Amino acid sequence: MKDPDSSLPLDSDGSLAPVIVLKLHHGSLGIARSLGRLGVPLYALHATLDTPAALSRFWKACFKWDIELAAPQQSVEYLLSLGRDLRRPAILIPVSDRSAEFLASQAPALRGHFLFPAVSPDLVTRLTSKKEMYFLAKELGIPTPETLFPQAREDVLAFMDGATFPVMLKGIDGMALKARTGRTMAIVHNRAELLDQYDRLEDPKKPNLMIQEYIPGGEDSVWMFNGYFNADSECLAAFTGRKIRQSPVYTGATSLGICLRNDEVDRTTRRFMKAVGYRGILDIGYRYDARDGRYKVLDVNPRIGSSFRLFVDGAGHDVARALYRDLTGRAVPLQGSSEGRKWIVEDQDIESSYKYWRDGKLGFRTWLTSFRGLQEGAWFARDDLRPFWAMCQRLLRGIIRSRIARLGRALRGEAVVGAWSPPR
Repeated sequence: MKDPDSSLPLDSDGSLAPVIVLKLHHGSLGIARSLGRLGVPLYALHATLDTPAALSRFWKACFKWDIELAAPQQSVEYLLSLGRDLRRPAILIPVSDRSAEFLASQAPALRGHFLFPAVSPDLVTRLTSKKEMYFLAKELGIPTPETLFPQAREDVLAFMDGATFPVMLKGIDGMALKARTGRTMAIVHNRAELLDQYDRLEDPKKPNLMIQEYIPGGEDSVWMFNGYFNADSECLAAFTGRKIRQSPVYTGATSLGICLRNDEVDRTTRRFMKAVGYRGILDIGYRYDARDGRYKVLDVNPRIGSSFRLFVDGAGHDVARALYRDLTGRAVPLQGSSEGRKWIVEDQDIESSYKYWRDGKLGFRTWLTSFRGLQEGAWFARDDLRPFWAMCQRLLRGIIRSRIARLGRALRGEAVVGAWSPPR
C-alpha cells in the first residue's frame, strides 16, 4: 500500500528510480518501509540473508554481498552488473561508515551509473574518524569534549598525573575496535581501571584508543541531529531530538528516542557542515555540558543513521525521502518535525530497560510512562509484519540460550554475573 500523503510523481517513462541499500539492519528496514510506501523499487545487499530485515515485503530483492569486506573493485563490478540489470540509474544509500567510505572512494567508477551525493573521500574519512573529526571541530570552533590520543602505554601513565575521573575510553575507529574486542567504548572510573581497560582493548601495533573528557549527565543530555544537505551544502531537511534510553546502556545507540526542537544543535550543525562543504544525509550526536552550557559534538556519521525514522515531519517526510526527492530533481517539502514523536528499537529496548532497572535507574512507573507518544517501532509495522515476528523469534532464542548457559555455569559452580543479552 502506498503512502497516500506523500506520493511521488512518476518519471517520464512512468516509473520511479530504484534504490539500492548497501547493508541490512533495522535502519535499512526503515528505508525500505519509508520509500517502499511511495512505490519506490528497493534492493539491498548484505553478507547473509538470514537477518529479519531481509524479510520486508517492500524489498524487490535482497542480494548476498558483503560490501564492507569484499575488495572494493569486486564490489564496484558487482554493483555495475546489478545496475545493468536494473536498466536505469539507481540511488545508492550507505548505512554504515564502511559503506559510506566505500561509496566516496569509488565514486569515479560508479558515477554515471548510479545516483548519490558527491562527498570527497577525504571528508568522509575525517568525519568517520573520531580523531580527525576532533581536530576538524577544533579548527572550526565547534565545541567538542577534550580528548587525548595515546600512542603507547606511557602516554596513558603520563595522562593520569592530575587526571580527573571518570573518563571515556573509546575507539578512534569504533567499528574496528568492536570487531576485535566486541566493544566500542567504556566509562572508566579510576587509574587502575583505565590501565586495565587500556591493556585489554588496545592493540599496541595499531593504536586505536582515545581518552575523552567525560561530560556528566544522563541520557537526556544526549542530543541528535538528522538532516539532508544538497549539492550546495544547504540544509533542506533538519530534525533534532534526544535519547531516552540507549543500547548498550549509558554509551550506545538509541533504543528509545524522542523528537524535540533544539535550535542550538540545529545552528551548530548547519554551520559545521557548511564550513566543510558536506553533501547528503547526516547523523550527528551531541552531549549537553551543563558545566559550561554548550552542546559538544561526539560523533559525526556522514550517512543515514539507524534511528532516522525517529525524525519525521507531519506529512511523513524523513531524510531518506529528502535524499530521494533531491537526487531525482523533485522539491523537498518539509512541514516541521513532529514534536514529541517517539521511536523504539523493540528488542534492544527490552534489554536496556532491564539493565537500567537492574542498576536502580528505572522504575516501573517511569518505564511505563516513557512510552507515551510512541508512534513507531524499528521492527513492528502493521503493513509489514514478517521482520517483527522474525526478530521476536531471534530474541526468544537468545533468551533461551542465555538461560541454558547460566544454568550450566551454576551447575559447574561458576559465578553467574549479569543477565541475558539477545544476539545482535
